[in-house]
Amino acid sequence: MSRWHDVLITAIAPTIWGSTYIVTTELLPPGYPLTVSLLRALPAGLLLLLLVRRLPEGIWWARTVLLGALNFSFFWAMLFVSAYRLPGGVAATVGAIQPLIVIVLSRFVIGTPIRALSVVAGIGGIAGVALLVLTPHATLDPLGITAGLAGAVSMAFGTVLSRHWQPPVSPLTFTAWQLTAGGILLIPVVLLLEPPLPPLTGTNLLGFAYLGLIGAALTYILWFRGLSRLGPPAVAPLGFLSPLMAVLLGWAILDQTLTLLQAAGMAVVLASVWLSQWVQTTVRRTDQLPGDGGLPIFKAWNKP
Repeated sequence: MSRWHDVLITAIAPTIWGSTYIVTTELLPPGYPLTVSLLRALPAGLLLLLLVRRLPEGIWWARTVLLGALNFSFFWAMLFVSAYRLPGGVAATVGAIQPLIVIVLSRFVIGTPIRALSVVAGIGGIAGVALLVLTPHATLDPLGITAGLAGAVSMAFGTVLSRHWQPPVSPLTFTAWQLTAGGILLIPVVLLLEPPLPPLTGTNLLGFAYLGLIGAALTYILWFRGLSRLGPPAVAPLGFLSPLMAVLLGWAILDQTLTLLQAAGMAVVLASVWLSQWVQTTVRRTDQLPGDGGLPIFKAWNKP
């Protein structure tokens, strides 16, 4: 299976995540962000556990709890704090810094070299997201900015550690463990901070089913599969596809406007995603050349 095939499969995850906003606003009761996070993670995690019938062993209990907190509990909590205190465009732009954090963390945790073009791609992705979703009248809130940055750091650590520790199980089982742990950790937070849900309608149940089965279980299986095959520096920039899809769905389903500036943002996002993957593909091929000398980045630049 080619590397680009793995990239396309992994890209399905952030593309589906782009539908989270429209599903949440159109199908779910408003004002329950943490409860929605809990019901998105825990039922899906328990269902997957029933399928795999395997629990963590030894050190993987502690690792699963930590990764469940980083990738789900803390990340989603900070995401919603940021979303409530900042305009959507600002929150999305702040969160878009995550791929750059992943590049730095990958250098110190798993020894992946920091490559100049990967940094350029990350900065370009942030600029593209800003063009997509940022408005001239956006206001800044210090607590919201802090929460957005904390969420990005949390997800970045979860992404890098998920690859660094290399779980001795399939992506399906790994996803089951993390979703369950993340959901359990959210239970006391929800009980303390949010009132009980009102009676749910059929539409609400459909929305919860979609977010849990498709938006969490399926997508994170693909995401962790991609991490194991491609590595964090290649996978993280694919997250730029999420705000791009959110804007497209808003235009197609909610009749929202699509400006030339947003179209330019889409082009920049797609270019940054392509560049990030091209860098990783070129470096990987160069690493396989004889007489590597430990400097694959220079060979990538100086091919005859």
